Amino acid sequence: MERSRFLLSIMLLLVHYGCIYVAKSTLGTGAAQTNITTDQGALLALKAHITGDPQNILVNWSATTSVCNWVGVTCGARHLRVSVLNLSYMGLTGTIPPNLGNLSFLVEMRFKNNSFHGTLPHELSYLRRLKLISFGYNNFMGIIPLWFGSFPKLQSFNLYGNQFSGSIPSTIFNLSTLQVIDLSENQLSGTYISTRYLRIYC
Repeated sequence: MERSRFLLSIMLLLVHYGCIYVAKSTLGTGAAQTNITTDQGALLALKAHITGDPQNILVNWSATTSVCNWVGVTCGARHLRVSVLNLSYMGLTGTIPPNLGNLSFLVEMRFKNNSFHGTLPHELSYLRRLKLISFGYNNFMGIIPLWFGSFPKLQSFNLYGNQFSGSIPSTIFNLSTLQVIDLSENQLSGTYISTRYLRIYC
């Protein structure tokens, strides 16, 4: 009982002198730093998987520079988290690490016209805010994963000019927000045409 009264007295003093407010502010800042640090770690993992950068475009992707100032990276004004990753037309060669699934505020992912290869990691399915995926003209291979149909906000989906094979997952066509889909110039079997979409290329 005495201990409880003592703790209550301390709490009232903290409130009186505004200390509780300071503590909350400090915690909030720490959380923000942790979040952007998560984004930084995901992007540095991607850089580590890039084996070719002939123009040294990613030279400023370093822990000494703010993530939001990195080439190809845009942060949202509200949360100060990475919202757009645009590496299109940079001549990059490499693979996609599962760490990219940690970019939880990502809205657009543009890798068009590079030489990325390999398969796409399942962890990308965690990017639930994605509205645009543009992987056109790379060397990705394997089947188009079923989880591409699990993005609730996806509007534009472009995988043309790769080496994907197999059938087109029907789950993709259940996305109510999808407006544009281009899967042409792959090794896919079967077609699916629906007038519900603005443009469809298979």
